[in-house]
Amino acid sequence: MGRKKKTLHDYAAEFTDLAVKRHLMEHKESGETSLVETLYCKSCELPMRVRRDRILEHLASGRHYRNRRLIKSHGGRTPLLLSPGSELSTNLPLQLDHSSLLSQPSYILPTNHCSTSTSANTSCTMVPSPSSYHHQPLMSVHPNAISSTTSAMSAREDQTPSTSTSHPTAFSALHVRSPHLPGKQTNQRLVVSEASNSVVSGGTGGRYSSGSGVLGSRVGLAIFGVGQGSSALLQSLMEENGCYLLYVVENQLPEAERSLGSKFLANTRVLREQDADIVLNDQRVSGVIICSPPEAASDIVLDALRAGKGVLCDHLLSLDRQTAEACFDEADRCGKPLVCGFYKRFDPAVRFLYNKVRDNQALGRIHRISVVSRMFPAVALNCVKKSGGIFYTTAVHDIDLISWLLGESAPDTIFSLGHAFCADVASLKDADTITISMKFASGAIVSLDISQHCTKSCDQRLEIHGSQGTLRVDNQNPLGITEHGTSVSLFSQTHADRYREAYRQLFQHFLQTVKGKESPVVTKEQFLWAIQVAAAAEQSWQNGSAVDLRNEAVDVTVIKTEIL
Repeated sequence: MGRKKKTLHDYAAEFTDLAVKRHLMEHKESGETSLVETLYCKSCELPMRVRRDRILEHLASGRHYRNRRLIKSHGGRTPLLLSPGSELSTNLPLQLDHSSLLSQPSYILPTNHCSTSTSANTSCTMVPSPSSYHHQPLMSVHPNAISSTTSAMSAREDQTPSTSTSHPTAFSALHVRSPHLPGKQTNQRLVVSEASNSVVSGGTGGRYSSGSGVLGSRVGLAIFGVGQGSSALLQSLMEENGCYLLYVVENQLPEAERSLGSKFLANTRVLREQDADIVLNDQRVSGVIICSPPEAASDIVLDALRAGKGVLCDHLLSLDRQTAEACFDEADRCGKPLVCGFYKRFDPAVRFLYNKVRDNQALGRIHRISVVSRMFPAVALNCVKKSGGIFYTTAVHDIDLISWLLGESAPDTIFSLGHAFCADVASLKDADTITISMKFASGAIVSLDISQHCTKSCDQRLEIHGSQGTLRVDNQNPLGITEHGTSVSLFSQTHADRYREAYRQLFQHFLQTVKGKESPVVTKEQFLWAIQVAAAAEQSWQNGSAVDLRNEAVDVTVIKTEIL
C-alpha cells in the first residue's frame, strides 16, 4: 500500500504558522458557488502551495520572518512588503480573502486588474489598497508583466486607470532590482532573492546582497547547540562587526537567551533541531558554528558542508578517528573550510612563543616543556559527560598545542596518572585531575598538569626550556600585583576571560576562511593525531601503564564507548 497523502489540515497541524481558510467561490459562467479550502500563511496572509519544499522555502524567507516578528511586537499583522504573486500559484483554485488584506495598512501593490488562471476557469482580482493609505512610492519598472519564483501571476497589458485616487497606474510603485523583467509570453522566471524583500525608502537597495550570504563584507552565520558553546566564543560572535547571525538552532529557547541574551536575539530566528533544513537551505548563510558535543557534531558538520557552508566546530568533530576523517574529506570534496576550535593556538602570548621557538630558533634545541592548565570555573558535569571526559574536553587542547610548538605530530611514549576527587566525576568513570608525561622523537620531554579544581582564578602557565634559554608564559594579571600569603584573591580570572582574545582571533580566522582569504590552520592530520594521542593518554590512565605510539594501535572507538 502507498503512503497516505497529506491533507491541508495535516500540513496546518505540522507547521504552526499555517492554517486552513475556507472561501466561497462563484463561477462566472454557471453562477454556482462552491466551498474551497486553502492552505495559507497566517503571518503573511498568503496562500501556500501544497508542497513541502515550497512551504519550507516560504517559512525560511526574510519576508515571513519579519511579518511574524511584527505580529509578536505589535500584536497585529503589519507586513512589511507583499511581493506580487510570490507565493500564489496558478495551480491553486482559490480567491484571496480581501477583507483581511483591507483591514490593515500594508505595502500591497496597487494593481487594478491582476488575474490568475485556475483549473476551474474561475478568476480572482487583487483589490488595491484603500485610498487612505498613502504609501511611499518606490520605483517604476517595466509595466508589461512580472513573474515570481513560484507563480506566473502577471498584469494585463491593457491596464486601466486605478480605482484609487491616491495611487498612480498599476505597478508604478513596485521596486525591483532587475532593470528588465521577462514578459508573460516567454517561459522565463524572475528569481527574486529573499534578501530583496526588505522595505526600501528613497530608492535605496535591499539590506542583503543577493544570494551571497554577505552584507557588504559581512558574513551571514548560523549557530547550532548554542547552550553548549564556549562563552568566550559566543562573546566574540556578539562583538564582531564582520558578520550577522541569522539563525540559532537550539531545542531549549532559555539556553539560547542565557547564552546570547534576548537583546542580541531580537533580529535572529531561533529554530529547533528538527527544522535545521531551513538553515541549510538559506543561501544567505555562508558559515555555520557548531557547538554541539562530538556525538552529535559530526552529522551537522557533514550536512552543513554538503549544503555549501563553511564550518567552525567549537568542540571536537568526533571522538572517532574515521568519522573525523570523513568530515575533513567532505570539506575537501565540497571546497568549503572546516575550522577546528583548538583555540590555544590563537592566544597572542602563545603565538609570540611559537615565533621565537620555531621561526627564530631563539631557544635552540627544545629539551623540556611544562604546561599547567587548571580550570576556573570547572567544566559543567553534563558537558564533560557529553564531550567524552577530561582527556577530550581539556587535555586535547594542550596536546595539540605541544605538537604545534614542537612541529612533531605525536610522542613516541605517553604515560598518564589521574584521580577523581569529585564523586560525581568518579561515577562517570572519569578523572578531574590528571598528569600526562610524553617523550617525543626529538628528545623533548613534556609534562601536562591538568585539573578541574581551581578555587580563586584559572591557572594557565607554559614554560619552554631549550639549549639556549627559557621562555615562560605566566598567568595574566592586569593589576600587575603579585600576592603572597593572602587569603583573598586580588584578581579573579575565569578561563573564558583568560582566552577571550584567543577566541576572538579564532573567530576572525573562521570569517576569513569563509571569505576565501585564509586556509584553516588546523589540518586533518593534526586533528587526527591530537585525538589519537588523547585516546592514548586515557588508555594509559585506565590501564596504569605507558603506551608506545610507535608500536601500539590505539582503539579510539572502545574508549569512546566506555566513556559515554
